[in-house]
Amino acid sequence: MQKREFTELSDLRLVNRGNKILADLFSKSVHSIRQLTDDETSAKGFYRFLQNDAVSEDDIVWNLSANCRAGCYGKHVVCIQDTTEINLKSHRNRINKDGFIGTTNATNKQGLGFLIHPSLVLDATEGIPYGYADIKVWNRPLEFRSKKERNYDALPIAEKESYKWIDVSQNTKAALKDVVKSMVIIEDREGDIYEQFAVIPEEGVDLLIRARTDRRLKDKTKLFSCLSDQQAQGSYEVVVEAKKGRQKRTAQIEIRFKEIEITKTDRASKGVVPFVKLWLIEALEINYKGNDRISWRLLTTLPVDNIEKAKTCIEWYSWRWMIEEVFKILKKEGYDIESSELEYASSIRKMSLMIMEVIIKLFLMRLAYSEPEVDLKAEACFTKEEQQFLEHQIVQREGKTQKQKNPYISKDLKRYVWVIARMGGWKGYESNRHPGITTLWIGLKYFKAAFEGWMLMRNVSTR
Repeated sequence: MQKREFTELSDLRLVNRGNKILADLFSKSVHSIRQLTDDETSAKGFYRFLQNDAVSEDDIVWNLSANCRAGCYGKHVVCIQDTTEINLKSHRNRINKDGFIGTTNATNKQGLGFLIHPSLVLDATEGIPYGYADIKVWNRPLEFRSKKERNYDALPIAEKESYKWIDVSQNTKAALKDVVKSMVIIEDREGDIYEQFAVIPEEGVDLLIRARTDRRLKDKTKLFSCLSDQQAQGSYEVVVEAKKGRQKRTAQIEIRFKEIEITKTDRASKGVVPFVKLWLIEALEINYKGNDRISWRLLTTLPVDNIEKAKTCIEWYSWRWMIEEVFKILKKEGYDIESSELEYASSIRKMSLMIMEVIIKLFLMRLAYSEPEVDLKAEACFTKEEQQFLEHQIVQREGKTQKQKNPYISKDLKRYVWVIARMGGWKGYESNRHPGITTLWIGLKYFKAAFEGWMLMRNVSTR
């Protein structure tokens, strides 16, 4: 697995500093520069790196994309897009309004911050995260104006914020077209834009997008009802986990699919083709009437002429939870970047990008443990010295019974994920639910402090 590090910046010292920051963000799992650094000199170096004009957002994104390309060479991949906003409203009176910050929609009241829209690349077979093909970061103006005031609907697509879907799709194509064997770009309902279906697909590049609007089809029928009279072509069951206000249940899903042809809308850009052929897949939960009933209508440029292809597309779309996990760890359930006390929004934006790269390591750890057949080397996340320390921790944290022993003998990544999860509060029983991203993140916080103490003791004892 390719190392997740900087390789090209304008100065080797910046490369070294950037990689030190990435290593500390991973091992210490905090956003606070004071907690990440050991002394005043290191803290000043960190601040200078974030404020250095020689390290732009584009430079960081390019390095992240290069790491991704190196990892997914020759693979079939899916590229998942979504947007999150970083709300810094609580720091309104302190943060510098440096042109990198503006209005957000974080609350009913006017928020303050910026937006991030990544293209997360996963292996199409195993779900291994390779990184980001592209990340778009932007801010709205500080002065809030409604869509009505801006006459938003009349704007050309390239001037609308929704153009982010097309823009990042184009950048994803450019980044990966000579690297991967094929790519499927996956988006939620906001990406249901006619122009995207018209201009993005090409050989080896497909779209899979959840339908948002009840489009008019070429045969004069409507999208949401065109499958209503069609007999189900397959079915499957899926466990819906319990959460606040929802009980655990086993959902029965019926699958229908057919080829359709959507028509150009009145507001679509001039010059785009009048019709686009797609396949519609419907995954509909039966025998359940709750508000959270599963009802997915997926539009894709992939040929879906059998039930197995339809199920594959549904599974790929379900992987969207991974990009939502990235956002959760970046924000409230992990690094809590919205609580950053950095004075410049430009620095917080750079820090956010670097944390997102570090989160890929957390996903590799989780995947290594939850999917034992996936072979990931320990070097993808831990140095040789860190592995030595973790071996000692395994001895300390194994229980007396066989069920409480580390079940992994070979020194690959999952052997060490076991002990990181134990440090994060997981009980170690294989019959329990596998450790999640948040548990691993907590374990890493304890790991770094313990590792530094172990290194200090070892160094003193050898003098």
